[in-house]
Amino acid sequence: MLAPSRTKYRRQHRGRNRGEALRGNVLSFGEFGLQALESCWLEARQIESARIALTRYMKRGGKVWIRVFPDKPVTAKPAETRMGSGKGAPDHWVAVIKPGRVIFEISGVSEEIAKEAVRLATHKLPVKARFITRGEAESVEA
Repeated sequence: MLAPSRTKYRRQHRGRNRGEALRGNVLSFGEFGLQALESCWLEARQIESARIALTRYMKRGGKVWIRVFPDKPVTAKPAETRMGSGKGAPDHWVAVIKPGRVIFEISGVSEEIAKEAVRLATHKLPVKARFITRGEAESVEA
């Protein structure tokens, strides 16, 4: 699974997830893509699960780019622990997703195969997403 190899600071605030994606909202590498329509935290295992669904349907043909990386630590305290005594240890890593963010890009396969692969991968994600191609306008309709 994806996770940072080293970090300078291990604990972060949760922050707010407002607005649309300013970066990573257009296709840069592939012909087809999977674009998020909502905001969420994508866990590393969800990204990996969607990637496996993509590559299995494409029968390892074509190329897949993962355009998001889980670099935000989510902490958790052990069950049945009293309040206080500091913030918990990092439990898992998430990628912050805003509407319009391209999560995956695909090339080297036909549009029908890419569309079905993206549909299967979307079922693995906790966010509404859509299939985009290089030709069409890549802005999010609110």
